[in-house]
Amino acid sequence: MSFLSKVTARSWEHAGELEGLHGEYIPTRSAGRTGLLVFLAVISSFFMLFIISYYTRSRFPDWEMLRDPRILWFNTFMLVLASIAMQLASKAAQRNADPSMRKYLVAGAVLTLVFIAGQLIAWKQLIAAGFYAQENPSIAFFYLVTGLHALHLIGGIWFLGRVGFRLGQQNLQEKARQSVALCATYWHYLLLVWLVLFTLLLRT
Repeated sequence: MSFLSKVTARSWEHAGELEGLHGEYIPTRSAGRTGLLVFLAVISSFFMLFIISYYTRSRFPDWEMLRDPRILWFNTFMLVLASIAMQLASKAAQRNADPSMRKYLVAGAVLTLVFIAGQLIAWKQLIAAGFYAQENPSIAFFYLVTGLHALHLIGGIWFLGRVGFRLGQQNLQEKARQSVALCATYWHYLLLVWLVLFTLLLRT
């Protein structure tokens, strides 16, 4: 690139690129990925506050151990499968294998919805067993934390719907493929968060 071209270039048109020593352009972290990492850092701080509060409150003598609804194990398995499906979709997007990518995206969304439905069933089972938020602080934390986790998954599905819409637009397909990798990262993160919460809620 000539000196004049460098001076007159519009840097915002080359977002995600960095000029190398020999004039070549090297891809850097995209703005979308950076934004996602910042968002995940905020969520991590949010959940960490709940974890600290949960652990502190569990030291009080009136704390009752939460009964383990068996469906939570099934739900966990569904979320693991959803995370795997999203990773496969990301790999397919890198190969521009759109049919496989769409198949795995749908599978990931469906498995996530099954997980959320299973969480609602777990709530109903606990209520039927007499575990009420106003009477048991551990169940109050369970409802609150699992509800917030489910809301973040619902937000992910909404974004996934936007990605699916963009895949149907010829001029937006490339950006949509890049967004699939972000979705996979988000699903992996929420799986990790759930595994931490699952261990904490039922083993503390």
